[in-house]
Amino acid sequence: MASYSLAFKKSVAKDLRNIPNKDVKRILKCIELLRENPRADGCIKLSGQERYRVRQGIYRIVYEIKDSELIVMVVKVAHRGDVYKGG
Repeated sequence: MASYSLAFKKSVAKDLRNIPNKDVKRILKCIELLRENPRADGCIKLSGQERYRVRQGIYRIVYEIKDSELIVMVVKVAHRGDVYKGG
């Protein structure tokens, strides 16, 4: 399978600032794994939208897959209780 490139929405940097550093390292490692297989085990398609989410501890990584361009666009990273609020 071809390797995807990663892209981040500008707001993701702000999301990561609110998360402890030890958790950010794990989250970034998890995001890096999406390059090889964006639809890996544990990936769930969100209903009603073309987005997916993957768990990393108590955090959720929400992303879009652009197969035609081989891009994984990370849209949001947040605590599981807050990730789906506010679109």
